[in-house]
Amino acid sequence: MDFSSLRLIVLAGHYGSGKTHLAVNLALRWRAVRAPVALADLDIVNPYYRAKDASAWLREADVRLISSAFAGSNLDAPAVPPEMGRIFDDDTLCAVVDVGGDDRGALALGRYAGRIAALRDRRAVLWVVNPYRPLTGRTDDALAVMGEIEAAGNIRFTGIVNNANLGPETTPENVIASLPYAETLARETGLPIVLTSVRADLLPAVAGLVPNPFPLRIFHKPEWVL
Repeated sequence: MDFSSLRLIVLAGHYGSGKTHLAVNLALRWRAVRAPVALADLDIVNPYYRAKDASAWLREADVRLISSAFAGSNLDAPAVPPEMGRIFDDDTLCAVVDVGGDDRGALALGRYAGRIAALRDRRAVLWVVNPYRPLTGRTDDALAVMGEIEAAGNIRFTGIVNNANLGPETTPENVIASLPYAETLARETGLPIVLTSVRADLLPAVAGLVPNPFPLRIFHKPEWVL
């Protein structure tokens, strides 16, 4: 993915599609080529599995984490981080925004929809899809979820991330088998597949077989591993 012209990447999708893993990986990759970079945790739905769990890695890479004070706790308080405005006010800052699952999570985007749209070609709003998750295994169901997210967040997606995985059980065959699914979504929506996430250790096995492969570090508590 070409980061050079972007200032904002928004990730949204179905619950459990892997947005947080992807958000952390994208932020770390972006920081490797420029600064400053922030990761904004806008997941107001799930207080248990958050970008804050990777705070040590982000801090080591000098990626600023913007998150609710309740992130990582067992308190379900749907609070938007007060620093979110900085993403739009500071034109030097590049940011990845991790949005909560489905339409409920996308509601938090509503207050920023105009500012996101104003960035025009400097922003990417990516629909993260995983065909191996319940309720999105069928393309028509996935398209329905997409429509609900766009309506709730008052946004329009600009691209698709094929994040097909079964966690640590993922095989190269799983990734390859997901390609027709992603291609159908791209055809139905007219959106490009901008990334195909591949667990880093599986990348050699699928090289040349998947479009725009992106090596993904997978999170297993209590540490990030390749």
